[in-house]
Amino acid sequence: MNIVIIEDERPNAERLKRLIAELRPNAVIKAVLESVAETLQWLQQHPQPDLILMDIKLGDGVSFEIFEKTNISAPVIFTTAYDEYAIQAFKQNSIDYLLKPVEKEELSAALEKFDRILPAASTLSLEKLLQDIKPKNYRSRFLIPYRDGFKTILADSTLYFCSEQKVTKARLLNGDEETVPLTLDELELQLDPKTFFRANRQYIINIEAVDIIHNYFNNKLKVQLKRFQDVEIIVSRDKAPLLKAWLGY
Repeated sequence: MNIVIIEDERPNAERLKRLIAELRPNAVIKAVLESVAETLQWLQQHPQPDLILMDIKLGDGVSFEIFEKTNISAPVIFTTAYDEYAIQAFKQNSIDYLLKPVEKEELSAALEKFDRILPAASTLSLEKLLQDIKPKNYRSRFLIPYRDGFKTILADSTLYFCSEQKVTKARLLNGDEETVPLTLDELELQLDPKTFFRANRQYIINIEAVDIIHNYFNNKLKVQLKRFQDVEIIVSRDKAPLLKAWLGY
């Protein structure tokens, strides 16, 4: 079985590759593609794979644009952090819709569904597929070392997380700063994407902390927080549309 992964975040792509290797040792990953443009180019130059694992929000747009610009005959398993795209996803030739972080058991079930229903993929029930979507339990609190024990901080009470010299700090509503024993890559997979956004390599921000979005040079954006306005958070040109979509612009 030939598989193509469309995913712009390396930790997620590596996780999918690892899970596929465990669940389908004979499968061949033909490509890992990171954008709408790269996917369109690859599809023009290669035969369709047997299966596509596709994220929805990519660095240069939404993956539904791919279906608008080329014909995809391969079945698709969507892997995304956003459950609001389920109905639109199933209008394409989707066989499942998995919410990140994708668990081994869920991917296994999706691959078994691929094996089972491939001959009759066109007759899938949208209602039945929507019933298969399970909400993720995102992290709501952190246990961190404190004096000779531990204390708890709440995710919702965190304005932003930042990484400085490989140390992750959480800035809280009360102004305190706490060290969190997780990387930003790990936090990005564990935090609710409706509340938290990975602005760049250094920052993950809480939607409640955002005050103003400024245009920045080269089509980048600059995020101004309601507090700590001296903190400069720059969002790349590729991520700027995702930030606007996250904020409901």
